[in-house]
This record gives sequence, C-alpha cells and structure tokens, in this order.
Amino acid sequence: MRRPSKPYFAAVAKGFTIVEMIVVITVVGILAAGAATFIRNPTQAYFDVENYANLTDRADTALRRMSREMRNALPNSVRATTNGADSFIEFIPVTAAGRYRAEVGTSASDNPLDFSLSADSFDVLGTPLLIAGGQQLVIYNLGVTGVDAYEGTNRRALTTAGTLSTLSFSGGAFPQPSPSSRFYVVATATTFACDMTNRRLMMYSGYAIQSAQPTNIGALNALTTGRQIAANVASCQMRYIPGALQRSGIVVIYLGLSQDTARVNLMHQVNVVNSP
Repeated sequence: MRRPSKPYFAAVAKGFTIVEMIVVITVVGILAAGAATFIRNPTQAYFDVENYANLTDRADTALRRMSREMRNALPNSVRATTNGADSFIEFIPVTAAGRYRAEVGTSASDNPLDFSLSADSFDVLGTPLLIAGGQQLVIYNLGVTGVDAYEGTNRRALTTAGTLSTLSFSGGAFPQPSPSSRFYVVATATTFACDMTNRRLMMYSGYAIQSAQPTNIGALNALTTGRQIAANVASCQMRYIPGALQRSGIVVIYLGLSQDTARVNLMHQVNVVNSP
C-alpha cells in the first residue's frame, strides 16, 4: 500500500522591512547626535587649549626676539611711529663699543682723540675691536639736531678695518665729546613693523641708515627684504617712551595672535639705554 506523500511547505525568506530600517536609522541618528553633543565640547576645549599654548609660545618667542635685538640699540636711536593700523619701531644696532683715549697719559706714544680735527686716529682703551669695512663711528648720540646719528652729524666713516687697537675716521670733526669717553660702532638700521594688512609682524634689518624713518611697508620693502617674526597677528602696537640721560627709555609692545577660536594678548616692556 502506497504511503501518502508529506505535505510541501514553501520556504519563507526572512529580513528587515523598509519601515524597520527607517526606524533603526532614525534611532541611530538620534543616539549619534546625542553622543556628538557630549563629545564636541571636550574635543573643542582640547583644541582650544592646544592652540592657546601654541599662540602663547609664538608670541612670547617674538617678543623675546624683539627685546634681545633692541637691547643692543645705539643710545637715543629708538624712534617709533604709527601709520593707520600699522606700527613701526626703528633703531640702530651697535656692532662694537669701547672707550677712546681722551688725553695723553704716561706714555709719549699715547694717541688721544682730537675733537678739533675732521680726520683723526685714536687709541682704543681696553680690548682691541673687530671692525668690518663700511662701518661707522658714533660719539655722544643725543638724538637731537646737531648730535643725531640719523642725520649724520655725529656719525663718521671708519677708514680702517680688522682687529684694531687704534681707530681712524674721516668726514668731519665730532660736535661734542662724550663725558665718559665712550664710542660706538654701527653699520645699518633695523625696523620692526606691524603689517596688519597681512596680519604679520616683520623685521627689516641691514638697510642703510635713513635720515627720515620709513613709515610704511612699501618703503621698507624698497630698502630690504623683511623676515616674518610672527603670523596670525590680530592686534599689534608699539610705542616708545623716551627716558633721560640718567635712566632708560621704554619700548612698550602689545601683541595679539589668533588661531581658530583661540586668541592671546601679551604686553611686553623693553628697557633701552639712553646714556651715550
């Protein structure tokens, strides 16, 4: 006798419906948005702290560089100006300094500086100095008419070079002697400039000493190629408070840098010697 065959049941496919997928996507999106809310603030805070530390380091390095350079300025050679949003501070760096022999001593070979002569030589008291070609001699710079290194009234061309214990100059007699018999050797001028158009702090150095201070970026670019000291400058201002012969002048620098949402503002003061 033939057995009845077993009933056949068609296989049924199992999976997600479109509705279920939409529900899952919606729930996952809600959870992701909630998680992002909690993660975003700590993450942003981390990047803000990192940017703040970076900006602080860059600003501090720039200010220290400026301070180091300006401390070597010829007395009474610092001058500052503002042109719109841009600030400029210029000075004449000293390459060498010493004391000249003011009068004959115990030796017949002593060679003092004669302020009545337009060309002369004199003894350097102390260690011999290394003099390069093209450098100039400055004595008793007061930064006023008649005794101003910028106008050239107390700046003379050195006619000798090398490691010397006797210096020679030409170009006219010096207007006044130094009460402390001090002289300085200079060559070029330097300017720090706040270029707010391009949001950067620039240094221009190695250009010839000008009687009038360069007061715009174009004039400085025509004299020499500048070097960037700091970028992302949000605010920058420099001013000079003259002192007296008995006390130092003060250069005040305000520098602000910004990056993304982080910003730092630093103020720095540099004491510059005024006693010539």
